[in-house]
Amino acid sequence: MAKLTLDELTDKILGGWRLTRENLDGDTKDLLLHCDVEDLLDHAEKLEKHYFGNLVDLCSIINGKSGRCSEDCKYCAQSHCHHTGCDEYPFLSTEEIYEAGKANEEAGVNRFAIVTAGRALKGRDFEKALDAYRYMHARLHIGLCASMGLLDDGQFVQLKEAGVTRYHCNLETSRENFPNICTTHTFDEKVKVIKAAQEAGLSVCSGGIIGLGESWDDRFSMALSLAELGIRSIPVNVLMPIPGTPLEHQPQISEEDAMRTFAIFRFINPEANVRMAGGRGALPQSGATVIGRAASAYITGNMLTTAGATTIDKDKKVLRELGLTNKQKEAVLTR
Repeated sequence: MAKLTLDELTDKILGGWRLTRENLDGDTKDLLLHCDVEDLLDHAEKLEKHYFGNLVDLCSIINGKSGRCSEDCKYCAQSHCHHTGCDEYPFLSTEEIYEAGKANEEAGVNRFAIVTAGRALKGRDFEKALDAYRYMHARLHIGLCASMGLLDDGQFVQLKEAGVTRYHCNLETSRENFPNICTTHTFDEKVKVIKAAQEAGLSVCSGGIIGLGESWDDRFSMALSLAELGIRSIPVNVLMPIPGTPLEHQPQISEEDAMRTFAIFRFINPEANVRMAGGRGALPQSGATVIGRAASAYITGNMLTTAGATTIDKDKKVLRELGLTNKQKEAVLTR
């Protein structure tokens, strides 16, 4: 491929051309990695405005079951392998989950997810989750999401029947880097779960974490894997090292690297909601310099175990100041 300028690359993508593993050559990588980051964000904003206008999607989560996870993910406070002092509690009651979902709907959030610790939610706990979803689906209009690990095919059908429309399963990092951060399950198991959820008729939310010690090639590879899987909601977390985990002394990535990563994900996945997730404190103004430019979505509210969680009201205030608005529920349910 001929060497392109940012203007030319942006125009090609606006015209329907896409970056792929086959055409993303060294010259294009060099362009994306070494151009001025503000110039890169300006061009990412052209892509975002083309596909999303001034709309920003807001979602929120509740930690439905916390701690004692059997997996050994090096970044996670909830792994039983690490000593972090995180909260540990069994599956929450339907009433607690419903009240949280209701509060998020009243605050104008578009989607609400139950997130649980563990390799896969099974047995009585999974039945409790289904009960909670059925109860919310009958009473609320907020989009319902689930993040419950490596479920089997039949469980995805049950979730859909209970009112869930989207399943979350992060790739976390590139295929090449995955064995460096987790040994109790594989990248291919993640991909299998994503495809099974899609086959059951659920949309999928999948992204990862930057700042794990990965290379830029790993970030390109993860973004390309997400594009290949047809993911339309991509949460990008910036690692906030947690004491007691193997990555507690991992150096924080720079603000510029974080902003550049969001922009690169926009170039590779122009039609996806690139979603600011955990670790927004690593970005200038807690992400206000990125939302509406490279990122078109927030995870808002209180986020699991990471520092720097924000409130829904604060996020909505930032959107208003930037001339942005969150999506109508009817629109977000289709993505």
